[in-house]
Amino acid sequence: MASRSAVKYILRRLIFLFITYVVATTIVFILPRAIPGNPLSQILSNLSRVAQSNPEAIRAAEKNLMEEFGLGKPWYLQYVEFIGKALKGDLGTSITYYPRKVMDLIVPVIPWTLVLILPATIVAWILGNSLGALAAYRRNTWIDKGVLTGSLVVSQIPYYWLGMIFIFFFGVKLGWLPVQGAYSQGTIPDLSWAFFMDALKHYILPFLSIVVSAMGGWAIGMRLMVIYELGSDYANFSEYIGMKDKRIFRYVFRNSLLPQVTGLALSLGSVLGGALITEIVFNYPGTGYLLFKALTTLDYPLIQGVFVILIASVYLANFIVDFVYALIDPRIRIGQEE
Repeated sequence: MASRSAVKYILRRLIFLFITYVVATTIVFILPRAIPGNPLSQILSNLSRVAQSNPEAIRAAEKNLMEEFGLGKPWYLQYVEFIGKALKGDLGTSITYYPRKVMDLIVPVIPWTLVLILPATIVAWILGNSLGALAAYRRNTWIDKGVLTGSLVVSQIPYYWLGMIFIFFFGVKLGWLPVQGAYSQGTIPDLSWAFFMDALKHYILPFLSIVVSAMGGWAIGMRLMVIYELGSDYANFSEYIGMKDKRIFRYVFRNSLLPQVTGLALSLGSVLGGALITEIVFNYPGTGYLLFKALTTLDYPLIQGVFVILIASVYLANFIVDFVYALIDPRIRIGQEE
C-alpha cells in the first residue's frame, strides 16, 4: 500500500512537472520575440559591409535567412517547429554565431560553468551551515553576534559588486590575480600542469565572490532552524532527562539540515544557468555569459537553447528532491492520498 501511494505521488509530480515545463518553454519562446528589434541585424550589417554595392544580394540573403530561421512565419508555426526539432535534440542554429549550431555553442561552456558554480555552491553551503549552527549553539555570545552580523552584512552585498571589489584590490591594486577570463588569452586549453595553474589563478576571484556572498544566507537560515529545533519538545525533554548538550545538538543539527539539503538540491539544479552577472564581470566563458550575449543580440535560438537546458535541470532537481522525500518521509505521500 505504501509503495502504491509512493508511485501515485511520483506519477502525479511527473505530470505536474511536464505541464509546467511545457508552459515555461512556451514563455521562453514568446518573450524574446516580444522584444523590439531585428535579430538578423548583426548578420545583415556584416553582409552590407562586404557587398556595399549590391543591395539586391543583401535583400536575397535576408530573404534566405528569414526562411532558414522561420522568422517570416506566424509565431505558432515557429513554435511547432521549435518543439519538433527540440524533441530530436536539435536546438537550431545560432543567429549571432551563424552558422554554428546552438548545441555546439552550449556544450563547450557547460564544463566551465559546472567547475565554477558546483564547488562554489557546495563550499558556501558547508561553511554557511557550519557557521549558522555554531552561532545558534553559542547563542548570545560574541560568536553568535559576530556570525549573525557578518552574515547579515555579506548576504546583502550583491555578488557582482563583491566581484568588482575583489578585482580592484586583488587584481588592480595588488596585482596578485588575473581579473578576467578562465585562462590567459592565447592559451590553448590542455591537460598540462601549466594550464591548470593558469586556470586556477583565473578561477579564484569568481569562486570567492560567489562563496562569500552565498554563505551569509545559508548561515542565517541554519541559525534560525537550529534555534527553532532547540526549543522543540524533544530537545527540551532530552535536556530534562539529563542528555548531554553535545548529543542533543547533534540531533537538532540533523533535523535542521533537512530544509537546507532541499535548498542545496534546488541550487545545484540551477547551476547550468551559471552566475550571470559574475560571469559578465569576470568575462568568464560560462552559460551565463553565453546567455548574456544571446540576449543582447536577440539570438532567439540560443536564448531558447540555454533556457531549455536550464529549466530541465531545475525541474530534474525538483523531481529528485520530491522522489527522495517521498521515500524518506511517508507523511508526504500519505498526505497526497488524503
